[in-house]
Amino acid sequence: MRAALITRPGQPPSLAHRDEPAAQPDEVLVDVLAAPITPLDLLCATGTSYFGVPATPYVPGVQGVGTVDGRAVWFPTSAGMAAGDGSMAAKAVVRKEDLVFLPDGVEPAALAALGLSAVAAHLALTWRGELKPGECVIVLGVGAVGQAAIQLARLAGAGRVVAAARSEAGRRRAVRAGADAVVSLDSDHLALQFVEAAEGADLLLDPLFGAPAAAAAQALRPGGRWVNLGGSAGETCPISSSTLRSRSLRISGYTNNELTAQQRAEAISTVARHAARGELVVDHEVVPLDDVTDAWHRTTHGRVVLIP
Repeated sequence: MRAALITRPGQPPSLAHRDEPAAQPDEVLVDVLAAPITPLDLLCATGTSYFGVPATPYVPGVQGVGTVDGRAVWFPTSAGMAAGDGSMAAKAVVRKEDLVFLPDGVEPAALAALGLSAVAAHLALTWRGELKPGECVIVLGVGAVGQAAIQLARLAGAGRVVAAARSEAGRRRAVRAGADAVVSLDSDHLALQFVEAAEGADLLLDPLFGAPAAAAAQALRPGGRWVNLGGSAGETCPISSSTLRSRSLRISGYTNNELTAQQRAEAISTVARHAARGELVVDHEVVPLDDVTDAWHRTTHGRVVLIP
């Protein structure tokens, strides 16, 4: 079968022929319809992630959308994190207990683009962040997580959503997603920009950390919640003790890795229902699997989704 294959850590995959995998009794063979290239795929392929250096050669792809006996499914894999192949191929072997059957009306590439990024946004808002109707949310960044978070905050009843982006294209994405106000991360006096835009925020959803998060925290109300999902702007954050104490801020971390299979399945089902209704979408580009090498690091048009 045709598959993307990584033969050396740090190098992009190339199209190759791979023997069709065989499923064990607790597994199922999925016909792949769509496989996104995610930041986790890119990180694992470098060999520098905390999962260690992956055994090569291997097929990347930590998640995908496909069919089993004609029924649409979302599925995860451990490609790049443990031995085994992933979703960037015509077929993938998946544990039966990890399959999530999807509702009618879901477009495979659109859901693949959402995937675990939307799961993180949904649960960081509702579970970790305890978002309540009418509250004000600040969302840092407008990648897949940020775009999904803006829309999901709206769907959860947020009264005001403030987004932050560095580029003009990112700010346009935030407006399309439904943000009431958008702060430029290149602004002078960034903290003041957040304070004026948020008018008192209840929740900060933070995939960036670093200086942007420290500035946004200045706009949180007393007792405000701050949920960190990543550190793409910095692994440390220049927040002062007085800011934390004077506002009695609650800070928590979030990772999809802590989810049980049931929690993940329930969140994917929620995301899929919103997607099927046309309520949730992130910018994505559909690319043939044949072009995986050229598409590996491309982000110009949003998340890249490979179609076998």
